[in-house]
Amino acid sequence: MEPQCNLIVDSCCELPVDMIDREGVTLLEFPFFFGTEEHFDDLWRSMTPHEFYERMRKGEQPSTAQLSIASLTNAFLAAAESGVPTVYLSFTSGLSGSFDLAIMVRDQVMQSHPSAELYVVDTLMASTAEAFLVSEAIRQRDKGMSAQELVAWVEEARYFVNAIFMVDDLESLRRGGRIPDSIAYAGSKLDVKPLLNFALDGTLAMKGVARGRKKAIRQMADFYTANADADAPSHLLAVGNADNARDMEKLKEAILKDHDDVVFMDSVVGPVIGCHVGPGMFSLVFWGSDRRESVSVADRIARRIRRAE
Repeated sequence: MEPQCNLIVDSCCELPVDMIDREGVTLLEFPFFFGTEEHFDDLWRSMTPHEFYERMRKGEQPSTAQLSIASLTNAFLAAAESGVPTVYLSFTSGLSGSFDLAIMVRDQVMQSHPSAELYVVDTLMASTAEAFLVSEAIRQRDKGMSAQELVAWVEEARYFVNAIFMVDDLESLRRGGRIPDSIAYAGSKLDVKPLLNFALDGTLAMKGVARGRKKAIRQMADFYTANADADAPSHLLAVGNADNARDMEKLKEAILKDHDDVVFMDSVVGPVIGCHVGPGMFSLVFWGSDRRESVSVADRIARRIRRAE
């Protein structure tokens, strides 16, 4: 079926190049820096994952920045002038200001192109989780969803994406301001492996801790068993790693022991996310339970009140 809309995605979706390099899909590359040395996240075309993470292991501390106004303006202007309805699936607003910047730039472009159909959607996801959601959004778009239908689909589907990941330590996340100092300090003192996921607002949340990698892998496999969509006709799981394919493969083996009907999609954690999680991270993402139903009663009430206002 002929696609009814175009897509703009950003490099934090960490998909393989061949999934992005297709008609009607535009990639926005986030910048990252080693000191004053500027690079762009081009999905590992100009640097290998091992090269990047080895520099971190040797003590270099890369930094990141938001998407530039120029890159967003160029993408939205091209979309508006094409006359094709276009949807930008954005890296979570919970970890970056790029979503808010994209809204501002989109509104500016719409002033000169008022008839254009340009949509900006917050995936509330990053890394392997964003890869999982964006890959399915591309498939839905290729099956013929309109831009408005795709926006509605993503805004609902994002809450059924269940993710969990392990980082070697929390220092990189603390240094980047992604978690409070108190959580990083407690994690280092207790000598545990932190297990993280995404809160409903797209920020990071602590899911649990494990004493050692072996137990972390077991807990992640158990997380899948407890939360997977049992009624799904097929069971696709996305697994990612930050130059740590060994633990990723062990996680696959642990899941396959109890679930022989799963199919894995591999993802490599990109340099922008890698700046904040460091080498060694590995992750698991799948279609599962509605995460909105796991929040406290008080939070559910607050959400309903905000919707009513």
